[in-house]
This record gives sequence, C-alpha cells and structure tokens, in this order.
Amino acid sequence: MSRASLLLPPGEDVIVALAERALAAIPPRLARHLGGVAIMVEDMPDEETLQEMEIEAGWDLTGLYRGTPIGQKSVDDIARPPDTILLYRLPILLEWIETEVDLAALVRNVVVHEIAHHFGFSDAEIAALEAEME
Repeated sequence: MSRASLLLPPGEDVIVALAERALAAIPPRLARHLGGVAIMVEDMPDEETLQEMEIEAGWDLTGLYRGTPIGQKSVDDIARPPDTILLYRLPILLEWIETEVDLAALVRNVVVHEIAHHFGFSDAEIAALEAEME
C-alpha cells in the first residue's frame, strides 16, 4: 500500500465492501428475506432526511432504513420503491475516528441495526442478532 493511500479516508467502495461482508454474515433464516433490500452509500444525509428524522446535525446519522418492515407488508400493497439501507460514509468515518472501533465492526453494527428495522426488531432482538453474528 502506498503512503499516499494511507492518507486518504476510506471511500465508498470500502464501505460497500464492508457492508457486503456484514450482509454475508447475517444468519440464513434472516438473509433469505433480504433479497429485495438495496445497500447504498452516501457521504451525508440530505436536509430533507434530517428534517424528517428530526436530527439537527448530519454527523449524528450513520445509517437509515427506508422501506416497509416485513411484518407490515401485504400482497394488497401498491407497488413501492425497493427497501433501502443507506449508509452515511462521513458520519461513519467520524465515529470510527472518535471511538477507534474497528471500521468493519462499526459498519457491521450500522448494517445490522438498519436491517433490524427491516424486520421490525426490538432493541433486545437487535442486541441478540449482533451477539449471534460475533
């Protein structure tokens, strides 16, 4: 690895690769329900998202699930956009720097948390899933 590459923050491609690795570690009983969920990486949340979430600073949002949780879906639903997990690269990198947590573990944590929203999990269920994946 060149010295210059050590000075550059991890790019979108690195975050995507870490997110894909996190998805691959999801237990099969859940993973089979994730086929229609897209992972997207953006540098920062937009103003509309921050207002919608009632968050003042974009630095406070590392990920977001957009979609309808599985338990709320129905065959009678009108066509909806695909479920999406958004990862916000710059807030993730800031948390990585501030906490010194391994970047792969941090991205996995964000992915798992957002996937849990897809399943409508409680905080206790999220914690159990994270423990199962370690």
